[in-house]
Amino acid sequence: MEKGLTRRFLPLLLLAAGALPAAAQTVPPRGAVTAPAPVRPWLGAWELALAGAPRSCTVTLGAEAGGDRRALRFPATCRRALPILATAAAWTLSAEGRPRLLDAQGKVLIEFRAGSAETGWEGAGSDGKTYRLSGKGHPRIAARAPQEPADATAAAARRPTAVDPAQAPAPDALPGRYRLMRQQDREACRLLLSAPAAGTAPGQMAPAAFDGGCQDTGLTIFDPVGWRYAGGRLALVARRGHSVELVFENGQWRKDPAVGAPLLMRKLSP
Repeated sequence: MEKGLTRRFLPLLLLAAGALPAAAQTVPPRGAVTAPAPVRPWLGAWELALAGAPRSCTVTLGAEAGGDRRALRFPATCRRALPILATAAAWTLSAEGRPRLLDAQGKVLIEFRAGSAETGWEGAGSDGKTYRLSGKGHPRIAARAPQEPADATAAAARRPTAVDPAQAPAPDALPGRYRLMRQQDREACRLLLSAPAAGTAPGQMAPAAFDGGCQDTGLTIFDPVGWRYAGGRLALVARRGHSVELVFENGQWRKDPAVGAPLLMRKLSP
């Protein structure tokens, strides 16, 4: 029985004694894998100390975000060891890419400015004292491998294009007949966007239908029956309820994000 208990709790005993390697002692903070590149090197445990004094405490810079702030954790005893932490609640990065410790209202308690990853970072506290932030052997999260150009291009294509509604076509300019194209200047079908019925709220669906036959199998299966327009983005709605969005560029509409089969749409003259 005693041998079984010893085997069961041996990893915990080794961990407490510091016998396990550092990588086994530290679990990456939640969300670290998907955190922005500037944030990743700062995630994890750090030793925070008052310069010129023996008092220090381990603080953890977490990945969880709330607006422009991120989670800050430390033992309750830190509030006695370092009173400046009594109101500390979050952390963020300055414009220079250095960490700041904040209170719940976003006031800066400590801002680190000088130093390096090897020597530690020095910062000024709102109490007029100097503080040091040191890795002290705490493992850091490995940097992401550089992204291949092809992967970066594919990732960018999957992101929706930012649209300025003020620069997009006016809603009342949209109804009319359009050429649907898979390639530039090669018509696949024609589509009629009907004007919304009187009293239709902005962003609600209005009727759409093919104008004549359509030889494109994909568009025929999609079978657009409606359209809606909001925030400078035009959505074609399929008979089964799903939709595809388009953005206006160079005098015509383009499927966005630009993944899968391409789709272009250009309005015909009255």
